[in-house]
Amino acid sequence: MGSDTEVTPRVVVGVDGSSASQEALRWAAQHAQLTGAVVEAVCAWDTPSEIGWAGPATEAGFDLERARLRFSEGIRGVFGEVKPAEVRELLVQGDPSEVLVRASEGADLLVVGNRGRSGFARAMLGSVSQRCAQHAPCPVVVVRDTSTGTH
Repeated sequence: MGSDTEVTPRVVVGVDGSSASQEALRWAAQHAQLTGAVVEAVCAWDTPSEIGWAGPATEAGFDLERARLRFSEGIRGVFGEVKPAEVRELLVQGDPSEVLVRASEGADLLVVGNRGRSGFARAMLGSVSQRCAQHAPCPVVVVRDTSTGTH
């Protein structure tokens, strides 16, 4: 086959600003360098009223801005101010596991951290990493957060 039929490998990684997701992004970027892949860093956001958190509903614009800030902090926490050219950022509204499973369609790999920001939602709904591992249409790598020192 000629080179014009070759497709660049694509690695999707979930980023929510947590240290586990930063480890996942770091791992995905290193993997991409070794394999010539592009990295799609995906951050999912939802409004509290849509996912059933207690308390008054907030405006979607506020939640979007908070998600953007968390996303950019997560990216900067891994790469500093100079993001590699092969890393693309996608901010998508929706349930994190559903967003990541959809984003991983046609991807070579989905990379997620073993724990995210929302402990309460995770306890109620099951972990995002577990749901991704069960439903993603491609292989899934779950990267452990080594910064906490816990098992």
